[in-house]
Amino acid sequence: MPFLIGTHRSRQRPRTLYILHILAALSSLAIGRQAGNKSNNNKGKMMMRSMSSSAAPPRGIAAVVGVGPKLGRSIARKFVHEGYTVAILARDLGALSRFADEIAREEKAQVFAIRIDCSDTRSIREAFEGVLSLGFVEVLVYNAYKTVPIPLTNFVDIKVEHFEKSMAVSSVGAFHCAQQVLPGMVERGRGTILFTGCAASLAGIAGFSELCCGKFALRALSQCLAREFQPQGIHVAHVIIDGAVGTPRGASSSSLLSSSSSCSQQQKWGFRDMQQSEGGVEDGSMDPDELARTYWHLHVQDRSAWTQEIDLRSFRSTF
Repeated sequence: MPFLIGTHRSRQRPRTLYILHILAALSSLAIGRQAGNKSNNNKGKMMMRSMSSSAAPPRGIAAVVGVGPKLGRSIARKFVHEGYTVAILARDLGALSRFADEIAREEKAQVFAIRIDCSDTRSIREAFEGVLSLGFVEVLVYNAYKTVPIPLTNFVDIKVEHFEKSMAVSSVGAFHCAQQVLPGMVERGRGTILFTGCAASLAGIAGFSELCCGKFALRALSQCLAREFQPQGIHVAHVIIDGAVGTPRGASSSSLLSSSSSCSQQQKWGFRDMQQSEGGVEDGSMDPDELARTYWHLHVQDRSAWTQEIDLRSFRSTF
């Protein structure tokens, strides 16, 4: 069984502890004081801050899969800000750990960084062993996809393994992640699963067959799960990000990477006639922090009026 390694960040030197001790540490509200031993098993890292005490009942875990410097990070920060313990998951553990550290420092909260490869079933299973060890996963946001190589590849030259991997990340990975968290949600009669789509979810686009097929399948999965599990108290929604996502207002350029975990990076190559933004919205890009507010709103919607699908676009977008 794999174990994830975590570090406690404070003004003092970081200390390491095993994921085995996480549950006990959480229950005693003393994660930051639990000492552990060093380990070479570097499956994942945790960046933590002590949560402030509150009279409100403890919430479950929010797991955000596919966290990059824009939308994924903003979603994670929003749920942390609202009082959730958040696990962020992506392939690049180095960048992920920096995001976790930044959010934990800004929000004075607990953030866990866990490596995951959404094209690999075993990696997903191992990652969620760590996530589920933290407690009940109340929220799952699936924001992962595989970028389309630029310049575009002629369809007849696309390698089948590349097509299969894109399908795996966009839809099969979402299938596996949902299977990991749904049993706990069904048992408690509550939970939220949010899938991120884009323009490729709605229409086929020349040169983007890999992405479109995966995103079409993800949309179908979201509809199937909504119809099956909504009567059991689980809200499943598909969020279509129809346009380019800019950087969060006030974000430092040093904390951003060249890649993003949403479809926005592909928009300027054929989805919409917009360019990537480094901040404002006047050029037609969308602020990821504002998008994250929509994800939060979907989670807290009253069950008498649940949204199953929503599309978001800039005021400058033509559609």
